[in-house]
Amino acid sequence: SNSSDDLSPSFILASIPGLEAAQAWMAIPLCSAYVLAVTGNGAVLLVVRSEPSLHAPMYFFLCMLAAIDLALATATVPRILSFYWFGSREIGFGACLLQMFLIHTLSAVESTVLLAMAVDRYVAICHPLRHAAILTNAATAKIGLLAVARGVLFFLPLPLLLLPLPFCGSRVLSHSFCLHQDVMNLACANTTPSVVYGLTAILLVMGLDAVLICLSYVLILKAVLRLAAWRERLKVFSTCIAHICVVLAFYVPLIGLSVVHRFGKDLAPLVHIIMGNVYILVPAVLNPIIYGVRTKQIQRRILSLIHVSG
Repeated sequence: SNSSDDLSPSFILASIPGLEAAQAWMAIPLCSAYVLAVTGNGAVLLVVRSEPSLHAPMYFFLCMLAAIDLALATATVPRILSFYWFGSREIGFGACLLQMFLIHTLSAVESTVLLAMAVDRYVAICHPLRHAAILTNAATAKIGLLAVARGVLFFLPLPLLLLPLPFCGSRVLSHSFCLHQDVMNLACANTTPSVVYGLTAILLVMGLDAVLICLSYVLILKAVLRLAAWRERLKVFSTCIAHICVVLAFYVPLIGLSVVHRFGKDLAPLVHIIMGNVYILVPAVLNPIIYGVRTKQIQRRILSLIHVSG
């Protein structure tokens, strides 16, 4: 690499060896999943906005999830499709750092919102008389702002730590988009500060949130088991099923991607690419479906909108 390249490096998005000619066809399911994500999350935002009976903290948190998933998918999938359909594999250093920042920050914001939803379920089940006083609409808005501020403050240093590093070797990424671990591994300099900070940020945000979510459900389970009738126990706990599914849809791909980065250096490139796309798209596709199926108010409103448009 010459000096101008080192000052303004670019990266090469990962392709699947031997299947380059079929990438245009492989982009079709990816594009379909993106359309589903945009349609589903857009419908959730429209339904909650247009239905006054849904103007409550639980549904505002759901709107936050929908907005985050839309932003995360839009920050990555169109760029992947331009690569698959038009062969545009190169991504500039600045664009890569911006995409990386958005992915990690939005993931942190989503993790915080999932924790807030777990607390909402805990208060609603364990302290129902205090629920309306504790989780007001104003408090919900403050939680949303706090989630954004937390994500930005914890993950803004990631691109800043990579900014001064030289990249003088291979610049081929493991995914079709930019992640901190992936870009950091291509630097030809000491990356210890970046490694330590990245791990610390993940543990203090996603790791801590996961522990607190588990703790909230332990307390919920203890409260549910104190109820006398099994039917009443199932009825109360069923209000948490949608949130549990959404938590799993977020954390399982996150853990899977982390395991692939940590232990999957010898795995086929296809595994890295698939895990990356699953991490980006599975929550965005599944979240509106889960809440659409489990929430009768959203079901009825969506069906009425379809009937009117029909």
